[in-house]
Amino acid sequence: MKTINSDNKCRKLRAWLHNMIDSRLGRRAAWIQDHLATCPRCQRRLAAIAKVDLALAALRSQPHSLDLLAKANAQAIAVLRHSLQKAPKANRLRTAVPRPRLLETLSCYRDSAINLAACLLILLLMKLGVFSSMSNFQTEGRKVLNQYYSTQAGQDLADDVFSA
Repeated sequence: MKTINSDNKCRKLRAWLHNMIDSRLGRRAAWIQDHLATCPRCQRRLAAIAKVDLALAALRSQPHSLDLLAKANAQAIAVLRHSLQKAPKANRLRTAVPRPRLLETLSCYRDSAINLAACLLILLLMKLGVFSSMSNFQTEGRKVLNQYYSTQAGQDLADDVFSA
């Protein structure tokens, strides 16, 4: 007898599989879904894939020691044929160390670069005269509002509002 929790997990897995297949295969997904609904072997394989995907996601979310790549490579080399274990490429795998990508290395300078870019943009806008044009718009806007108040409420009220 299935529990409610098990039904919920099945429902989530089916929804995940449906979305994954639909997003990757589009119109061809219908016949695959029909096959998956009736084939226990494919259902077991997809469940195994989901477990591997979950395990990989857990690995990505946790910090790793720096020798993780070396340990993984050593395990991979150990399952190769003996002749392949002694190959030069296998030796390179044994000594491989992780190298961060350039963007990962430079990510610590991201905020400084954004601030510098903002300052340069402001300087450029000032050089182009955008801010002086904005003050002209503000002055013209005041004149228009002053004229509106003087026609609607009288010149003395408009003078009181705009003299401050």
